[in-house]
Amino acid sequence: MADFGAGELDTFRSDVRAWLEANYPAELRDPGAKVDPEAMWGGRAFEDSDDLQIAWMRKMGEKGWTAPTWPTEYGGGGLTPAQARVLDQELNAGRYRTPLASFGVWMLGPVLLEYANEDQKREHLPKIIKGEIRWCQGYSEPGAGSDLASLQTRCEDKGDHWLINGQKIWTSYADKADWCFCLVRTDTSKKHEGVSFVLIDMRSPGVETRPIQLISGESPFCETFFTDVKIPKENLVGKVNGGWEIAKRLLQYERQNISGGFGGGGGAGGASGDLAEVAKSYCGVDGDGVLADTDLRTRITQNKMNMQCLGLTIGRTAAEAKASNGPSAAVSIIKYAAATFAQERSELMIEAMGHQGLGWQGDDYKPGEIIATRGWLRSKGNSIEGGTSEVNLNVISKRVLGLPDPK
Repeated sequence: MADFGAGELDTFRSDVRAWLEANYPAELRDPGAKVDPEAMWGGRAFEDSDDLQIAWMRKMGEKGWTAPTWPTEYGGGGLTPAQARVLDQELNAGRYRTPLASFGVWMLGPVLLEYANEDQKREHLPKIIKGEIRWCQGYSEPGAGSDLASLQTRCEDKGDHWLINGQKIWTSYADKADWCFCLVRTDTSKKHEGVSFVLIDMRSPGVETRPIQLISGESPFCETFFTDVKIPKENLVGKVNGGWEIAKRLLQYERQNISGGFGGGGGAGGASGDLAEVAKSYCGVDGDGVLADTDLRTRITQNKMNMQCLGLTIGRTAAEAKASNGPSAAVSIIKYAAATFAQERSELMIEAMGHQGLGWQGDDYKPGEIIATRGWLRSKGNSIEGGTSEVNLNVISKRVLGLPDPK
C-alpha cells in the first residue's frame, strides 16, 4: 500500500485523534487511576478482567492498532509506515497509556510474518495483537549465553509429536507467560545447523519456572526447565534445523526494541527524574542558575546530548525498518550505544545524589533516591541483555563494517 499524501494524512490524523478521544477510558486520565501493573502485558491471567488497562488494550487490539502495520487479515491495523507514525505521534501527544507491552508484538510476531506458515499466522498473530497470550523467550541456557549456538535443550522427533528436555535461563517473565518461543537442538551432530525454532504452551506438563532474584531486588528473570515436554508437530516454525536464521532475525527485532527503551530513559533510572534537575537539587546552582559543579555539568550535558541523538537515530532507523524489510545488523550499533549511555546516565545520577543515592529502603531516603539506586543496579544488565556488548561489537565488525575474522 502506498503512503498517503499530505492532505490525506491530515484527514487520517483527525480521524485518529477523534477515535482515541472517544475510545480511551476516561478514568485512565486520572494519574491516580488504579490499574494492575501487570495488565499492560495482557495474557490468560486477564481473560475475565475488567481492569481499565485491559479495557484500553482490548479496544486498541480490536482496531488492530497494537500492531498497526501488520496485515489486516491477521488482525493488524494494515497502516502504512506514514500512518503508523501519525498514530504514534497522536498517542504521545495525547499522553495515552501504552495499550500493550508484548514480546509477541516486539519480537515473535515480526518473524512469524516472515517465516511461519499460513495456519501458524492465523492461529497466533490475532491473539498477539489482542493481548490474549503473553509470550516469553527461551534462548539462553546455563552453558549457552553469548555463544548461543551451543544450546543443548533437546527436541526429539517422536513421530506424532516433539519431545523436549533441557533448561533455559534468564527467561524474562517465564513465570507469568502463557507461551514460549524457544530455540532447541534437533541435530546434535551440527552446531548452528542443528537448531530449530519451536512454540511451547507453558501449561504443558513438564514445564517448570523458578524466578531469579536480582541485585536490584526484582525477579523478572527465571530459570525454565523442560522435562519430557510434548508439543505438537505443527509448533515448529520454519524448517527442521533451520532455526538459527529465525533466531538471528528475532534478535535484530529484540535489540531494536531494547534500544528504544534506553533511548527513552528506560532501564536507566529514568523514573527518578531529569538528570540535570536532580543534580541541581543535590549539588546546588551558581549565580546564573546552572549546576555549580562544572565538571559534573559537562558530563551530564554530554550524556543528555548523546541520549537525544540516540533517540532521534532510533526513531529514524525504526521508520526505515518499517519502510523496508525490518531491522538490519546496524541495530547492534544502536544497542551497544544505548547500553553504554544508559549505564553512564545511572552512574551520573548516583554521583549527583551522593550518599543519598545509595539508599535501599527506609524513611531516610526519598522514593526517587531508592528508584535511582535500584535503577543503577538494574542498569548493569543493559550491556548483557539482548546480546552482550562484546557480541554486538562482533556483529558490527563482521556484518556492518565487513572486517575479516582475526587470524
